[in-house]
Amino acid sequence: MRLQISAVTFLSALTSLSSAAPLLPNPLSLLASWNIEGFAEDNPIGPTTGGKGGETVTVSNTTSFLSAVKDNTPRTIIVQGNLTFTSRPKIGSNKSVIGDKLTQAHITGSGLDIVNASNVIIRNLKISYILGNDCITIRNSTRVWVDHNEFTSDISHGPDQYDGQVDIIRGSDWITLSWNYFHDHWKSSLVGNDANFRDIDFGKLHITYHHNYWRHEGTRGPAGRFGHQHVYNNLYEDFLYQAIHSRSDNQVLVEGNVFRGDTREALSTYGLVIPDDSPNTCVCGDEELDGFANLGARNDWGGAGVNITQVGNFTKAPYKYKLTPLFLVAPVVKLGAGVGKI
Repeated sequence: MRLQISAVTFLSALTSLSSAAPLLPNPLSLLASWNIEGFAEDNPIGPTTGGKGGETVTVSNTTSFLSAVKDNTPRTIIVQGNLTFTSRPKIGSNKSVIGDKLTQAHITGSGLDIVNASNVIIRNLKISYILGNDCITIRNSTRVWVDHNEFTSDISHGPDQYDGQVDIIRGSDWITLSWNYFHDHWKSSLVGNDANFRDIDFGKLHITYHHNYWRHEGTRGPAGRFGHQHVYNNLYEDFLYQAIHSRSDNQVLVEGNVFRGDTREALSTYGLVIPDDSPNTCVCGDEELDGFANLGARNDWGGAGVNITQVGNFTKAPYKYKLTPLFLVAPVVKLGAGVGKI
């Protein structure tokens, strides 16, 4: 514990110094990738660049936001202040949607849809208390980078009050979720949401999750069907029930993650969904095929359960990436994840 507190203090001091002197490099970037990394960067169809090469516009109300995101023209949209949507905006291809550094963009009401799109970047947004659907739904879309955002609601209303935080479905592919702060929510991130869509999903759903901070969540950190997820250097604190869950022939590579606090199950490949995740099913949960898991660099399970019923063939990620030393994962993620850091 003394070493971890010392690391936090040291990194905090370096980060403050870097902010005061912008010419200095961000010290966290020496320990972890601060730029795009993973499947959204390295894939057969090209890196995710968002609105690069297009105009930059600033929006501060729902009307201007909807106008800016709806087409497929390359564009960077800087979002200012609080926006409350009554229906879900659909983000077109070739877009970078980035919260303003000073005004802390906050989306409520309805979340964002990335549907039938490609080459989308979402950064520095807080999205909270979305009813009736996910904070972000990625459906039939490719090359998406979701980075340095905050997603939250509450868990006091139980697992059915809110849907997912970031759900990825219907053959979506080549996606990275990095440096996000997921907290106080029941169902976090589902990859492949229906066993009936195996023919659409199987062989796709290549997702990277790295340096995300999950705190006081219920399940799905992430839960995957049919695809491949590389889950590394994430921090889990009080992830109450089932964190990383691979089922229905899904493959997951898990390495360098840290679990702290009260977590029942850190990793499972069992096809049985615990009743806490799906309370409206039978008491035994949903019966599905088991998934697969492989362990790379050492994880710190923190006393949480690990239940690997099948070892898979996803033993190495097909790209270069920077692994943070395990003893530094907790302080690095706490300092780097969420809004206001980029």
